[in-house]
Amino acid sequence: MKYFVLIAHSPTGWSSMSADEQAESMNDHVRFHQAVGEHLLGGEALADSDAATTLRHVGGQPVLTDGPFAETAEMIGGFYLLDAPDLDTVVEWCRILPHGYSLEIRPCVQIDLPG
Repeated sequence: MKYFVLIAHSPTGWSSMSADEQAESMNDHVRFHQAVGEHLLGGEALADSDAATTLRHVGGQPVLTDGPFAETAEMIGGFYLLDAPDLDTVVEWCRILPHGYSLEIRPCVQIDLPG
């Protein structure tokens, strides 16, 4: 089954860390990649939320606004897409990631489109 791992963190989290703490955080990601191996289907770090553009449909028309779709205390900093036998496996892998993150883990839904 595929799982989506959403990584959220404080907007000032990275910049408030020392160089040693930043290196430790990056090492946690390296260890995560090593543990997950071929089960890692994809993932990316994202630009800060002030670089986001949001598209909403209002009155049947698309409206673009600068910034994220929701104002929150944390910002979405990245994601991983994993192939795993079960949620428990994903949770075990995610324990390796830096402790300053909030991680939202969701199973992906298979949608079969006609045609």
